[in-house]
Amino acid sequence: MHDEDLIIRPAQAEDEKELAELNRAAWSWQSEVAPRPAEDAGVFDERHTPDQFLVALLDGRVVGYIRVVPPTPLVSNRHVRQIQGLAVSAAARGRGIGRALVEAGCAAAREQGARRITLRVLGHNSPARHLYEACGFVVEGSLAEEFLIDGRYVDDIWMARSLAL
Repeated sequence: MHDEDLIIRPAQAEDEKELAELNRAAWSWQSEVAPRPAEDAGVFDERHTPDQFLVALLDGRVVGYIRVVPPTPLVSNRHVRQIQGLAVSAAARGRGIGRALVEAGCAAAREQGARRITLRVLGHNSPARHLYEACGFVVEGSLAEEFLIDGRYVDDIWMARSLAL
């Protein structure tokens, strides 16, 4: 993949069908704590709006997304953003799209005035953890055996990265 082939842009309402398909296709107990989305489930609603998402496009098709939001509505932590979703289609993995989305999400958070960005990742999701570490995130804490997933107890890992210049 050449950099010029990849386009990352804010999501639009018209992206919902492709995002919903990607969300269902990318779903796995390795990365999710909730059941697989229903076949007719959308992505956007009153809590998940297009302005929270950046999408990655290759050849005009959505191949990935990242969702970055304020973690709470509190004024006291409006300097923080949180990654609450990242997916790359199986066919597009291994091409640097996940890293490009994370970096674009961090840049967008910085543009919104954020000084730090956080995320939660399942302890057994090694590919995601390695990606976040490669992007400068560090583990700040964990909740041992926070989830029972597919018959196994799984840790909830909290990671963060400074956005201060």
